[in-house]
Amino acid sequence: MPSSRALALGALLLASTSPVALAQTAETDATERRLETIDVDGLYLTNEKFSGTKTLTPIIDVPQSLSVLTADRIAGQGFANIGDVLRYTPGASVGQGEGHRDQITLRGQNTTADFFIDGLRDDVQYFRPLYNIEQIEILRGANAMIFGRGGGGGVVNRVTKRPDADQSFTAGTLSANTFGAVSGSVDINAPVSETSAFRINAFAEQLDNHRDFFDGTRFAVNPTFQALLSPQTRLLLSYEYVNDDRVVDRGVPSENGRPVEGFESTFFGSPDENLTTLEANILRVRIDHSFSDSLSANATLQYADYDKLYQNLYAAGIDTSAQTVTLDGYKDTTDRQNLIFQANLVSQLSFASTDHTLLFGMEYADQDSSNARLDNVFDSTQDDQATFALSDPLNIPSFAFSDLVRSRNSDVQVLSIYAQDQIDIGDHIKLIGGLRFDQFEIEADDRLAGAQFSRTDEEVSPRLGLIYKPVDQLSAYISYSKSFLPSSGDQFLTLSASSEELSPEEFENVELGLKWDIRPDLHLTTALFQLDRDTSLATPDAENRFLAVTETTGFEVQLSGYLTERWMLDAGYSWTDSTITGGSNDGRDTGQVPANMISLWNRFSATDQLELGLGLTYQDEFFVNSANAVTIPDYTRIDAAAIYTLDNGTILQLNIENLLDETYFPDAHSNTNISTGAPLNARFTIRTRF
Repeated sequence: MPSSRALALGALLLASTSPVALAQTAETDATERRLETIDVDGLYLTNEKFSGTKTLTPIIDVPQSLSVLTADRIAGQGFANIGDVLRYTPGASVGQGEGHRDQITLRGQNTTADFFIDGLRDDVQYFRPLYNIEQIEILRGANAMIFGRGGGGGVVNRVTKRPDADQSFTAGTLSANTFGAVSGSVDINAPVSETSAFRINAFAEQLDNHRDFFDGTRFAVNPTFQALLSPQTRLLLSYEYVNDDRVVDRGVPSENGRPVEGFESTFFGSPDENLTTLEANILRVRIDHSFSDSLSANATLQYADYDKLYQNLYAAGIDTSAQTVTLDGYKDTTDRQNLIFQANLVSQLSFASTDHTLLFGMEYADQDSSNARLDNVFDSTQDDQATFALSDPLNIPSFAFSDLVRSRNSDVQVLSIYAQDQIDIGDHIKLIGGLRFDQFEIEADDRLAGAQFSRTDEEVSPRLGLIYKPVDQLSAYISYSKSFLPSSGDQFLTLSASSEELSPEEFENVELGLKWDIRPDLHLTTALFQLDRDTSLATPDAENRFLAVTETTGFEVQLSGYLTERWMLDAGYSWTDSTITGGSNDGRDTGQVPANMISLWNRFSATDQLELGLGLTYQDEFFVNSANAVTIPDYTRIDAAAIYTLDNGTILQLNIENLLDETYFPDAHSNTNISTGAPLNARFTIRTRF
């Protein structure tokens, strides 16, 4: 049941915003990245910058709940990762990700793979940096029509910065926090000619936080080149290298159904052996071409190579009365190569008193993955678990990673064809309809068992939407969308003799929404939805063998923009009810889905040079998983900021997190792996551009 504090905070927010969920802002220069400038009213996002429709569409005309966070918003709040962004997004919550990856829950659906970069799949498990990001788009609801498999609860798309031939600049950022973490970044844009430019973004970071023994380093570099080959044709070349090396921390265990307290900084692992490393190389080529004012096309080819190592010990139990702790552990390696080709054709035409924006597209992907797991073995038990005396720091018995318990290769090939029509009927009615066909083929080799498995799925994913606009600034919509997830799962590790016979899981999303551009700089939106996840998997022997269905209903509201000339507000609230029907967990709540979440961020211009920020995030209590055995308590966290701009344009920024020094647990992975929130801390940043 929702707590009284959650209901009070929710009522206060709704009273100040009225009943509507989800607004977003887009940068005013969005259309400048097109080959031709188009003058329009409302908020527009280009093909490259927004993938909700893959066409140039006002946000108010998109029949879907979505949020857009610009680079300025990310910098102003001091966001350092995807988790920071999602905590200020309605309908989204963050998972621990076992201390080595981004893991999120959107509308009750947990995922490690529904991440995209410039509209292309980025599904490897790692922490994604934000140094080269122009904006981040969070789309809620099933999204297979545009993005393909997965995306049952939504997707996160990062939009990267691009070269600009119209200006030359160098920007730099240096930041440090009170835990000792230090980071720096550089952004250099250099025109090569009147029609081409080179840009390089790079960053490096020394990691540290409130947890004992945690440290690490990561760095990345992203050179890009863009040129107009002709007035109608643009070429973009991009290469990114990411290197991440850090200690793996999986938090604290639970006892009596709650996170154990008094161990907020205690490290339940090995300082020397808990580690993860990542090397990623991502190469992208994109061509945009305008055949005419009403016909354009683009094609993108991306190759990415990921080399990932992850090993750890972690808490498997604790008995504070007996003063003992139990540890478990393993080592995991993943090598993956992704080759993706995507092409889109967009046409605008009119007939029979209707205007049409037609989209035709195709995508081909070839993904080769190799994964191995080695078990941890304690000398004292000759097992992967050991129980020993609790101390701080832990005195861990000797162990080694020795036994290979999993060794698999998988080859995934996907061919997709999709078409969509956005129809304007008169001045007040808009329709959107689309279909996508996916052929998903996987071949898996279990090297330990000496067995090979394969499966081919052919799925059709529809998308339908009806929009009514009584005036240009207000739209009401109803939409239906569907997605699917193959039986091999997010990371292609679950295909076996039994699962190769199982058909994909299905997601169906029905949504009612309202969007209102109150002013050009103030936007209010809302969504009421129901999302059903059907894991009734058909087998050759029993048609529609029933396992379970997840039923998720919810409400989201967000107000974004300027209340006054000097006061910017982003306020969001979401209520989500997600339950399991059928199977052994019938009637239980879905794991990691807080019923109520609230976020507020205020930015006040005290003077022409001084801005002040004040924010709040509230997260309701939730169960860690579908067993409903461990509850994570609710919490409220207050954040603040002060931003001062010098006469030369240099920005001095102070961000304070957890201003009231609350003890809290922001996320979890399992009943014995629960993250502890950082105490009161501050980050000082200098940003300059010349």
